[in-house]
Amino acid sequence: MTIADDILNQVSSGSYYAPHDVLGIHPDGTDSGVIRVRRPLAATVTATFENGRSVTLEHLAYGIWEGEYQGDATAYTVTATYEDAPDYVADDPYRHVPTVGELDLHLIREGRHEQLWRTLGSHAGADDFVDGTAFAVWAPNARAVRVVGDFNGWDGRGHAMRSLGSSGVWEIFIPGVGVGTTYKYELLTTDGHWILKADPMARQAETPPATASVVTASKYKWDDGEWIARRAQSAPHREAMSIYELHFGSWRPGLSYRDAADQLTEYVSAQGFTHVEFMPLATHPFGGSWGYQVTGYYAPDARHGSPDDLRYLIDRLHQAGLGVIMDWVPGHFPRDAFALARFDGTPLYEHADPRRGEHKDWGTLIFDYGRHEVRNFLVANALYWIDEFHVDGLRVDAVASMLYLDYSRNEGEWAPNVYGGRENLEAIGFLQEVNATAYRLHPGVTIIAEESTSFPGVTAPTDHAGLGFGFKWNMGWMNDSLVYIGRDPLYRAHHEGELSFSFVYAFSENYVLPISHDEVVHGKGSLIARMPGDHWQKLANMRAFLAYMWGHPGKQLLFMGQEFGQLSEWSESRGLEWWLTDQPSHAQLQSFVATLNTVYRGQSPLWSRDADSAAFTRLGEPTWNPNVIAFARRDLQGNAVAVICNFSGNPVDRYELMLPEGGTWHEILNSDATEYGGSGVGNLGVVNAAPDGHATMVLPPLGVLWLQHDAVRHVNAPQGDGAVRTR
Repeated sequence: MTIADDILNQVSSGSYYAPHDVLGIHPDGTDSGVIRVRRPLAATVTATFENGRSVTLEHLAYGIWEGEYQGDATAYTVTATYEDAPDYVADDPYRHVPTVGELDLHLIREGRHEQLWRTLGSHAGADDFVDGTAFAVWAPNARAVRVVGDFNGWDGRGHAMRSLGSSGVWEIFIPGVGVGTTYKYELLTTDGHWILKADPMARQAETPPATASVVTASKYKWDDGEWIARRAQSAPHREAMSIYELHFGSWRPGLSYRDAADQLTEYVSAQGFTHVEFMPLATHPFGGSWGYQVTGYYAPDARHGSPDDLRYLIDRLHQAGLGVIMDWVPGHFPRDAFALARFDGTPLYEHADPRRGEHKDWGTLIFDYGRHEVRNFLVANALYWIDEFHVDGLRVDAVASMLYLDYSRNEGEWAPNVYGGRENLEAIGFLQEVNATAYRLHPGVTIIAEESTSFPGVTAPTDHAGLGFGFKWNMGWMNDSLVYIGRDPLYRAHHEGELSFSFVYAFSENYVLPISHDEVVHGKGSLIARMPGDHWQKLANMRAFLAYMWGHPGKQLLFMGQEFGQLSEWSESRGLEWWLTDQPSHAQLQSFVATLNTVYRGQSPLWSRDADSAAFTRLGEPTWNPNVIAFARRDLQGNAVAVICNFSGNPVDRYELMLPEGGTWHEILNSDATEYGGSGVGNLGVVNAAPDGHATMVLPPLGVLWLQHDAVRHVNAPQGDGAVRTR
């Protein structure tokens, strides 16, 4: 076969879209064929088959050598000699068949490849009994793609990939490349420029500020089988959930994932939380972004260790009975030139229309959710963290910015949807898909939305036109409650609605009540710093606020450091003020949070029916006091817990209240107990109510009481509306 001179030139320069059509072995249909290889500057080139037969190749042009062979075509190596250099013997990457199958390509085109990470990216292994690494990348608008790395001196001309047609996927198997190899892709754009990009599907990346991808393979053996089995049978919205949110790098600086495993597990277990939520652990170049500007969606942050080190940390948490949630950022990505932005020289992952593809507030780019392959990239990424790292949930960042086309945009700066509306229909479809797919493949996991608007049905099932999230952060509760608790107690009586308004909508969604990192940065101060009064009053307010929060319908989330009353606001550049726990008052607050979690977990009325309005009752009669907020909660078995909060700075003697039923109520939590640094005002552990529920009690200053009724009534199963009906 005669090959055109310009094609030989392109093959030699690594700019031809189908190098395997020219290079490698090409049988002619009989017992013969031709071998071509690229060996610029070689003096002689010889191909040697496994049976010892050799073929001398002749130089064609531009460093391309060719030779005819006779007999069966088997594996071969290529020996090149040089005048002033040693001989070079290597397997030929262009003799290997594609490592991506037709079914994979079909699923990629359709946007339905649920294990995309097993096909694209780099995969070390053996092909035709030769060790090496298969590379595959989606770049439909590139004219050519090459692999460069430390194995070829970052010169990709000898490792050009082949295009696999309309799928937009490029592929090559490179013998001799193994785990630990750093690499990138060189892409030839339609305007003739070569650009260098990290692998979007890389499962390991270099430690920033280095930006290359790394070939990896996991050897980790999980030991959390019992946890995963229990998770599959669980229903998170009907179970206890109190979440400890942390930024890994500043929790205890200097610890790797593996180093932190025992310390973090022991600490969170001692504090009684049920879950750990990590701020984003995917690769991000700028530490100050806290992980919310991701460049490597499939690669754990290398600052703290290897992917298997992270697996070890999660495994240890699971073995201790702690769930793991990770923040996930599918709403936007940064413009770093080495990453996703204009990946193949065109807007590929981002929407091409700047009115829909550029984030006005953050200077980042917005994914094109209407493109099958982009949606697939993100859906598969969610599944990847659940499948490969066993995470139990994902907290989806900035959902509101995804839902609305006019989010943070002025008139004329956004383009309406096909119906003329402001809703981002493609993003809504993506969120429904990722939620439905995750729950179908991994029962018991939960996906949580950070959604700050009143968008309806965030946690409604997708088959009922909902978004399908398991939970939604209650941002309104967070804002209102912090405004209220920051007021001097002298003025709180006029603002009771700020704290109790949440009861109006608390059952419209499955909520998480967050006091997150966002509330203790950027000049807001730490949680304790926002409390009014002197140090004692600040601590009392902290305990009262947290006890109210843990009693309120919804799951709880608390950012690290607030459990012991960190004084300074959080910064990712320094560690927590652990020295404060040597101070008695702060140690007492830390002990209170541990007790709060322990008592909460033991009281099913406080978590089993969070979204059921029939399980919640406001209490207030016969005494009216605007500083007192009281309510009761029940589980399906009829167990009752009353939560009585006095947010005034003075105790209230002989406070009269109609409890849900008569009998003995035990004080199972008193935030003013002396053991937590309080004044010790209370009811000696017991409140007795008349048969009609009328009770008289003492309320501590800046204090919250949890009362548990000592009798359990047997009830029928709940009716269709979820209400408990007694016999």
